[in-house]
Order: sequence, then C-alpha cells, then structure tokens
Amino acid sequence: MNWESGEGLLGLDDPAEWDAAFDRGEDHLGTAVIGLALNCPLEEASPRILRAMRLPDRNQRGYAFTAAGTAARLNGRLTPELYEALRAEGQDGRAEDAIGDTLTFVPYRDLPPWLKRRRVYVTVRGKLEYWWLRCADAVEDGRRILRGRSRR
Repeated sequence: MNWESGEGLLGLDDPAEWDAAFDRGEDHLGTAVIGLALNCPLEEASPRILRAMRLPDRNQRGYAFTAAGTAARLNGRLTPELYEALRAEGQDGRAEDAIGDTLTFVPYRDLPPWLKRRRVYVTVRGKLEYWWLRCADAVEDGRRILRGRSRR
C-alpha cells in the first residue's frame, strides 16, 4: 500500500494502520476508509468512516460517504452513528448516494424513522413519475395515430 499515491489502499484491512495514517496526516484517507468498509467488520470501520467524514479535504470527505454506502451494501445495515451522520449531511449533499445505497440495501424494518419516511417518499414519487410518463406516452401515441388517420 502506498499512502502517497493511494495505490492499494482499497485493500486496507487494518483499522490500526488507518488510525496511524490519520495521526500522521496522510493523504488518501478517504480512499483507505473505503478499503476498511470493504474488508473490516462494520463496527471496526464505522468510527473511521465517521472521522473521515470530517476530513478537511472535500474530496476525501466524499469518499467517506462512499464508504458509508459501501458498508450499507455489504452489511445490510449501518451503525446508529453513521445513520446520524448521513442525516446531518442531508439528502441533497455528499450523502445522497450513500442514502440511496442505504435505502436500497438495508431492510425497511431496520431503517431509522427519518429514512423510513424518505423511502416512502422516494417510492411514491417514483410511482407517480412512472404513471405520468405512461400517460404522456399514451397521449403521444394517440396523437401519432390521429395524425396518421388524418393524412388518409
């Protein structure tokens, strides 16, 4: 693993190594925390993901949210602290994809109340958009048919 270039950090599986790199002020901590999310139990990765969400480098903070989404995908759950961090960041910011992953891969019954409301909202909105597009397609098909008959 190379902390200078970031090469190999997605394979990081030692939380103590991440902690030492954090203390040294290394670059690529966000990338490395994705590695922890991929290779470590959620309880070990979670505190490091939370710390990475507060890094001064905006890009590295973004990778921390990617790590949270990855953790939700792999574990089918998140820690209460990660749920709270996603809520604090907001649904339209860097946490948007992580929230989407959480809604997709965490069972509804295991979501905190704010995410349950979000899932209902997303589901209802998706259905309404689907119906709207189906109606618009039907109207367009009708116009096309009528135009074809009027030319005869």
